[in-house]
Amino acid sequence: MYAIIETGGKQYKVREGDTVAIEKIASDVGTECVFDKVLAIGEGDDAEFGAPYVAGAKVTASVVGNGKAKKVIIYKFKSKKGYHKKKGHRQPFTSVKIESIAK
Repeated sequence: MYAIIETGGKQYKVREGDTVAIEKIASDVGTECVFDKVLAIGEGDDAEFGAPYVAGAKVTASVVGNGKAKKVIIYKFKSKKGYHKKKGHRQPFTSVKIESIAK
């Protein structure tokens, strides 16, 4: 069975046992978090879609770790003007392991 959850303004398709990197949430490693914004749940012909969310559905996950993504370089440059700026950014994320999907 799979579920499509919404967290951090993004949507993720998850199955039980998956480890997913989501937008950073304020949780410590080892704690449990529940996602109740479930857009779809099921498998094949038994799939159920919400408008916008499936009522009573929830996905339980445990926090595996927190980290930062690979650095993205922002480089601004104007030719013949001697202007250039270099800036880097590392987006924080939280890694979660999906424990259970319930209707």
